[in-house]
Parts: sequence; C-alpha cells; structure tokens
Amino acid sequence: MGDDKPGRKRSRKAAKASSETTDLSPSPIVPSPSPAANDPADPQSTRHKRNRRKKPLHQHPAPSSPRRTRSSEFKSANGGAVDVPVSETVPPPVKWDDVVKVVPSMDAVVKVFCVHTEPNFSLPWQRKRQYSSSSSGFILGGRRVLTNAHSVEHHTQVKLKKRGSDTKYLATVLAIGTECDIAMLTVSDDEFWEDVSPLEFGSLPALQDAVTVVGYPIGGDTISVTSGVVSRIEILSYVHGSTELLGLQIDAAINSGNSGGPAFNDKGQCVGIAFQSLKHEDVENIGYVIPTPVITHFITDYEKSGQYTGFPILGVEWQKMENPDLRKSMGMKPDQKGVRVRRVEPTAPESGCLHPSDIILSFDGVDIANDGTVPFRHGERIGFSYLVSQKYTGEKAVVRVFRDSKVLEFSIKLATHKRLVPAHIKGTPPSYYIVAGFVFTAVSVPYLRSEYGKDYEYDAPVKLLDKHLHAMAQSEGEQLVVISQVLVADINIGYEDIVNTQVLSFNGKPVKNLKSLVQMVEKCKEGFLKFDLEYQQIVVLETKSAKAATHDILTTHCIPSAMSEDLKT
Repeated sequence: MGDDKPGRKRSRKAAKASSETTDLSPSPIVPSPSPAANDPADPQSTRHKRNRRKKPLHQHPAPSSPRRTRSSEFKSANGGAVDVPVSETVPPPVKWDDVVKVVPSMDAVVKVFCVHTEPNFSLPWQRKRQYSSSSSGFILGGRRVLTNAHSVEHHTQVKLKKRGSDTKYLATVLAIGTECDIAMLTVSDDEFWEDVSPLEFGSLPALQDAVTVVGYPIGGDTISVTSGVVSRIEILSYVHGSTELLGLQIDAAINSGNSGGPAFNDKGQCVGIAFQSLKHEDVENIGYVIPTPVITHFITDYEKSGQYTGFPILGVEWQKMENPDLRKSMGMKPDQKGVRVRRVEPTAPESGCLHPSDIILSFDGVDIANDGTVPFRHGERIGFSYLVSQKYTGEKAVVRVFRDSKVLEFSIKLATHKRLVPAHIKGTPPSYYIVAGFVFTAVSVPYLRSEYGKDYEYDAPVKLLDKHLHAMAQSEGEQLVVISQVLVADINIGYEDIVNTQVLSFNGKPVKNLKSLVQMVEKCKEGFLKFDLEYQQIVVLETKSAKAATHDILTTHCIPSAMSEDLKT
C-alpha cells in the first residue's frame, strides 16, 4: 500500500552488484519491503519476515499494474535473463487508490457522535448526568443520513464525521422511529455533502446470501468490516422499540458502535441497518439487521406526513387454531383456516367490528393459516403481523372473519398501538405531581427500568408487571398513576413506606390519568384529601395543611415546581 519506488531502487542495486561478480548463479531475491517492515515498533523483526512471502492485500492484482517476474528484474552476470518459474511471480504492491475503487460504497458510511441527557424517571424534576456515545450511520439521497434511534435518543448534540475527514459536522435530527429503531438526520453545512455518493438500497436478501456490515465499532477509530451470511428471516423482537417487525439474522459480528451502520450485499447495495446482537453464553456471532422493507416504510412514512407516525397494528390478541377439535367446536369447515380472537383492545378501531371468538380468516386478501402465518417467499412462511406492519397509519385494510357460521368482511382503519404502560415517552420529559411530599407519576417501561434496573420484569411489583404485560387501556388517554415515593415531612408521618403503589381513586372519583388527578386535587374544596390505593390502602390528609406544607417540602429538596410543565396547561 506504500510507494514501491524504494523497492525498485533496491532491485537495481542488487542487479548491478550481481553483474560485477563472476558467479553465474541467479541473484538472490530481495522483495520490496512494506513501510512497516523497517518500523522499530513492529513486534515482528525484519529478520523473521525475510524468508516469508508477503501476501497481497487482494487476491487479484490491480489491472493497471502488470505482473513483474524475476526474469525481467534480474539478469545473470553475462547479461542473459535468468529463468524463473511462473509460479513464483511476485505481484506489485496494491496502491491505495485501487483499493478505494473496489469499495466506493464505504465512503457513504459516517461516524455518529452524540451527547445524551436522559430524563431521571425516579427524580422526574431533573435529568441525569450527560454522557457521550459513538455509533455509525450512512448517507442517503436528499441530504439525509440514517442511523439507529437508540444512537441519538435523548440527544442534546449530534455530530457526524465522514470517512477520512478530520471535521465533525453538526447534525439535526429530523425524525426518530422508536418502534423500528431508525432515526433520520441532516447536516446544514454544504461542505459535508461534497464528493459523497449516496447509498442505494437493494432488495430483501435470501437465505445464505453474503452480507458485509460496515461501521465504527469499539476497538479502534477507523472503519471496520465484518462479513457473514443471512441465516434467518423472520419477525423479530426489536429491543429498543419493544415491537415485533421483520428482521434479518446474520452470523457477522455486530459490536457496540456498529449500530446504525449499513449491511451491504455483494453488489455494494444496502440491504439493512445493523441494530442489535444476541448476547448469550450459548451463542456466538448472532447479529440482527433491520431489512429494507422496514427502512423504506420509515422513509416513506416521513415523506408522506413530514413526521414519523409509526407502524400500525391490529389491536387484538389471538390464539392459534391448530387443534382440530377446537376448529370443529367453532363450526369451521375442513378447508377453513384462521386464528381466534381472544381480546380486542377497547381503544383500537377494531373494537367497533371485531369480537372475542371471531376467527380471522384473511387480511387484505391473504389467507391466514391456523398457526397465524402467511406465505412469504418460496418455501417460507411468516407471521401475519408482517402484513399489518406493511400498511401505514390511517390506511384501511380488509379483514375477513368467521362468526356464528357466517363469513363477514370488514374494512378497518389501522392505527398505532396505545399501551396502558408505554414503552417510550418519545423524547418528552416525564410527568410528575407533588402534594404534601407525595410524588405522583405515570408508569412507563423507562420508569420501571429506572426503578428496578434492566431486570425489571423480575424485580418490579407483581401488580405493576401484570398491568404492564396484560392490562389494556379502557379509554383514550388512560394512564397507570402511582405514588412513586414519599418525601418525608411532618405532614405525611406514617405514610413513609408507600412506594410505587397505584392510585385508584381520589375522594371517591376514579383516577383516569395524572392530569385528571392534578385537576381534582388542585380544585378540591373538601376538608380532606383521600387517596384510595392498591391493596386496599388509603391516604388521608387535611386539605389546607397538605397544600400549605407542599412549598416547604419543595424548598427542602430543591425541586423547582410542584408539577411538570405539561400538567400546568
């Protein structure tokens, strides 16, 4: 990769020296040293390398450099050419310009630097200490850059650096797709977009197709390339978004920092975005890639509405119908297949037409099998939720169901999922309300993770986990409101041990969400504030004393306000 002039000079000297002797034997071979051969810091000495042929960087020599043989470089003492076997030809060093021409797509891969300032869900009136991270991204047409959503989540500053550049450019986040773990960025500086060829997307690869993951993982500052093959294509669990979408499993290593980097096929086209890997003692080199159908859905969604609206779902829980007795009891014919509706979300558009025990036969004209799968490609099947995820929010889909021995057809307007315990708060600060030292907040997955760590699914209270995993919102805007902690003061003596307990009602009125609780407490003219909690607990405070004590408690704990900004309006 270095200049080969020193090697040629040395060869001429060797030839000249051999011509001045009377020995007619062939001259010894002196290969051209690489720049690192004489490096004193090289742990391997030149003496050890002298008798070992150095392999070229690529298997094939650059077409612009003809192969040189020893017969053309060295002459015998009488001036005649020395015969050298063809198998011992020495290829010239590959020049760096030739290497760059082989992989032009890599120049579109950028390094993403982000400073994060995450909310403190346990102390929602403040934020955590900021920290920095680095990841990967790549350039698209239209002055856009794609990376992972978790790479820029809760960002305060994002910078991009191109390959081979020493300049970091400030970036603006255009959209963050939490469900699909994709974010779109742009850079206002025109210099960033000079001499850059945007990547092109390829089609969804097949099993055993070769893929190359490019990015900036930990272990160095320069670009890294890992290769593998597609080993599985199915509906995967997206850890960041707590959703299930189409994904590729590959056997190439995906390490921290690789996130957001492109996966190329053998034609140099982007076929996915690296986003997570499987860490387990029984597995090695299992990485996951967001495929092009999910990426193009995200991009098209942004272009259609100017913002990310999400992936729609069919708001039902369903059961497989593989048991023949179950199908017979439901009155299904032998040629009918489908899945049984267990529950319908009350807030979903489907609640107006689908009922429990309906059999979903098809979605948008595609028949659903008894195990909930649909044909995907030749010899492959995939969960029918893939068909739903291909639609856009607000679009309609035709659903055929079997009910009471009749086949019915409904046109349903699809919407995104509204969880009772949301997986994300999507960049907004957490809501809170404080009265008499009682800190009220709404439960979310980040809140549970903040309180109980990454193993919150084992350590959190059973009641909260049951609501998180199984409960459905009965009305629009419903939240799970809890007393997260009690800031100890004289007014709340005896209540100090209440932690993460759900608030069911206030003065006999049910608590729908945190905002409704704030309004009821602030407007309360009764003599006492009475909170009914889970496990048949109650909290009773004198109204005037409780509200008067709140200011002193806030001052003691350096809390700027009794409620978050979103609750003041």
